[in-house]
Amino acid sequence: MHSIDVLAAAQRLQQQEQDFCLVSVLRVQAPASARPGDKAVVTAQGIVAGWIGGGCAQPAVLRTVRQALADGKARMIRIAPSDSGGEPRELDDVLEFGMACHSGGTLELFVDPVLPRSRLTVIGDSPVAVALAGLAPRVGLAVTVIAQGADPTRFADAGQVLASDDPAAAAQAIAPGSLVVVATQGRRDVQGLRAALALSAHTVWLVASARKAQVLKEALVAAGHDADAVAAIVAPAGLPMAEQMGAHTPEEVALSVLAAVVAARRRGRPVPAPSEVAAVDVALPASASASASASAAEASRSAAESVSGAPAAGGSCCGGGPLAPVAQAKPAPASATAAAPDAALDAARDAAPRSCCGGEG
Repeated sequence: MHSIDVLAAAQRLQQQEQDFCLVSVLRVQAPASARPGDKAVVTAQGIVAGWIGGGCAQPAVLRTVRQALADGKARMIRIAPSDSGGEPRELDDVLEFGMACHSGGTLELFVDPVLPRSRLTVIGDSPVAVALAGLAPRVGLAVTVIAQGADPTRFADAGQVLASDDPAAAAQAIAPGSLVVVATQGRRDVQGLRAALALSAHTVWLVASARKAQVLKEALVAAGHDADAVAAIVAPAGLPMAEQMGAHTPEEVALSVLAAVVAARRRGRPVPAPSEVAAVDVALPASASASASASAAEASRSAAESVSGAPAAGGSCCGGGPLAPVAQAKPAPASATAAAPDAALDAARDAAPRSCCGGEG
């Protein structure tokens, strides 16, 4: 097969956002059917196009391809005659496999993983959401925005804008494994989090204060969402970077959140906010200290106020600004949040002050 055909096959897989490796033959010691420069497109299931030698080499190649697709790292391998296959040996920068076939010959190959661009899904149309959708493509992230009634012109750099935050519609439009930031900041918080939980995401971040995030998480669990998935939501998003840089404007907050997203993408796992700064918050107004009534809304308002038993903190809703200690959050009454989680959360939201980022605390 001609190299142009191999590259055309690679392009098709890229357009379909499928993982694959481009495997190239570097050196050959006869007897071998491959030649230096031969190439193949190989997925985790096998060779899609091209030629890199006979069947004796393919088990080692396929094993290496699967490892490369899992960690995103390129590898050089050598396949040489051996009495038994055995485990590969690492010699300098080359991974050497034994080949038990009687045909003989040695191959050296370069296995280069080609992975689709990581996708960042931004939920919400707050100033932080707009700034984040504009910054993320600059670091190689493909951006999808989900916001009810979204105006695509506000998200000119996003590759995809969905004007509905319905969880089922979002899950159908976005493949699993996306990096997700919920930046609703007081507008459709619950709906945004429900959409995020429906995406089978790699990691979910929430732009909110620790206090507000706690109220939202408790209500989601009370409403029947998986407790482990809810607990895995990283909030406040962007810590500790936001605190270190004193993030204040929407663009600065978005930059700190993006730093956390990039770190998670590189490390392959979420980067949680450190416990010592996770309590950064904006204290609720003292005037909102009325006793809870029998209604779900008043019960949730009381739950939100119960965590403000400390002087007002200097940090912003997003984790920026100077730090001040706050009291440990008390859980909201389960019966109230279970009865009407949306109404309860709306009441808690209304009690919170507006923040520097254009949303609420």
